[in-house]
Amino acid sequence: MADELILLSIGLPWLGALLVWLLGDRKAKFQHGIAVLFAVASAVTACLLLPNVGTSTVVSFPMETTFGEFNFVADGLGVFLAVIATVVGSLAVIFSVDYMKGAAQLGRYYAMVLFFIGAMVGLVLTSNILLMFVFWEITALCSYALISFYNDDPKAVSGGMKALIITQFGGLGLMLGALVLFAYTGSFDINVFLANPSVLPSNILGVMAFGFLIAAAAKSAQFPFQTWLPDAMEAPSPISALIHAATMVNAGVYLLARFFPAFEGVPGWRISVMVVGMLSALMAAVMALVATDLKRVLAYSTVSQLGYMVYAVGAGGVFASQFHLMSHSIFKALLFLAAGAVIHSVGTRDMRQMGGLGKKLPFVRIVFVIGALALAGIPIFNGFWSKELILEVGMHGNPIWLYVIMLIVAGLTALYTFRCVWLVFYGEERSELHVHPVGIFSKIALAPLAIGAVTTWLLAGPFSNLLAESLPTHSIHELSLMEMIREVIGTPATYIALAVVTLGLMTWVVREQISGVVKNLRFLETAAVQSFGFEAINRGIVAGVQKIAEGLRGSQTGLLNWNVFGIVAGLILVLAALLIGA
Repeated sequence: MADELILLSIGLPWLGALLVWLLGDRKAKFQHGIAVLFAVASAVTACLLLPNVGTSTVVSFPMETTFGEFNFVADGLGVFLAVIATVVGSLAVIFSVDYMKGAAQLGRYYAMVLFFIGAMVGLVLTSNILLMFVFWEITALCSYALISFYNDDPKAVSGGMKALIITQFGGLGLMLGALVLFAYTGSFDINVFLANPSVLPSNILGVMAFGFLIAAAAKSAQFPFQTWLPDAMEAPSPISALIHAATMVNAGVYLLARFFPAFEGVPGWRISVMVVGMLSALMAAVMALVATDLKRVLAYSTVSQLGYMVYAVGAGGVFASQFHLMSHSIFKALLFLAAGAVIHSVGTRDMRQMGGLGKKLPFVRIVFVIGALALAGIPIFNGFWSKELILEVGMHGNPIWLYVIMLIVAGLTALYTFRCVWLVFYGEERSELHVHPVGIFSKIALAPLAIGAVTTWLLAGPFSNLLAESLPTHSIHELSLMEMIREVIGTPATYIALAVVTLGLMTWVVREQISGVVKNLRFLETAAVQSFGFEAINRGIVAGVQKIAEGLRGSQTGLLNWNVFGIVAGLILVLAALLIGA
């Protein structure tokens, strides 16, 4: 049963992608219907995997000695992320029925969305690191294609190219780890490696550990690769929800959590992971505080919240990290889709032109506020519980200065979240905007996410058991719901965190009274707008790669005979290398 469900979870969205592509754009209603049908079917099959979670290999495809076996395992970590990818992905597809109504090239859009979802499921369920790398690169391709979907917009094309080039540093790190593992063990099996990481010499294990940290940082837009994610906002809003909440950026955090048992003993690795998470959380929170583009505020927020998850992994809190990943997937998908509804209704992303929209878009205001309360860490919303668990993990046995900075970031999160909500939905109208009504499919997608932002923390006990029973090498302590509640409420640090969050909220309320202080911090605003200098660095890297690519264009003669010769010669070299390896 589990083997069929795994294959269906990957295959259904891919089959849907093929059908929606072949159908043609002249039948838009059928394209919408097929995309929704296959996305929802994939979500159902992924959810049906939950009762079949285990530690043994479920599906295996022998690939001879060179590639080992392409195995798929339905353990708790993989199944959980597969459910996130398919469920949130299907809601993004449903939302797209309204958002992409009348849009050109629907076939290309839905094909890439469904291909994206299937690739993410394959990435988290496979236990073969080489196959993981293949799925990893497929997600990079899909993100590039979807960020650049409006290919007549230079900003969209530039954003897609930037995302593709920067995330390839992550691909290089993962490929390095796969090759190192195979060179020393003759196997690509992840679980065999996790059971005995000492098969690698300590120095080689260190190279692999830090290579994977680079891979995760690039994929999840963490320091110093954080600048690609805000530029991904040129994509349609459902794609923003898909990338930021369900697929792409979760892959990096997943990589760190999956390999934590192997790398936790590597000297300097855990503190490096924590510092990367801290810097990402802090810098992105400051950038969100000065941004005026609604989607970019949420993008910076994603970088910051991912920083919390990365910090938690480094602190040894794999469960806390993944619990916050679940909370974030729900409330951030809600915020992005609600923001998409606002932008689709008023025709602008500039919050300075908004104000008072809550009266005209009451449903969207309600669900957006729910997502914002979860993001800010307000009790009893899901973000409160998962963030408090992360802060608690960081406080015990880890550098206290890192904990203090993450506590400050919690206050900044509340501040920029309240600022965003106020500028969009409250206050006086700052410009005359013609507001279009929100479609029924948008409401269908938003409602369950709003409910989830309030209720999913109740799943802490089952989620803890799911991970603890199927990840024996991770040493995850089972935690019931009542134990979690007592742990959070009974810790004095929780009330310190709530005081900091309250201070962040009050800072916005008294912003006029402290305007003099704000003026003295203009230099910080200038630096934040420029991504603290990393925008220029990453722009230079992207420009350099594009220049090299332009130089290589000369090798493409356009003559068929030479092209065929190149393909055949390359094939012969690859086959020779495989035969030698075998």
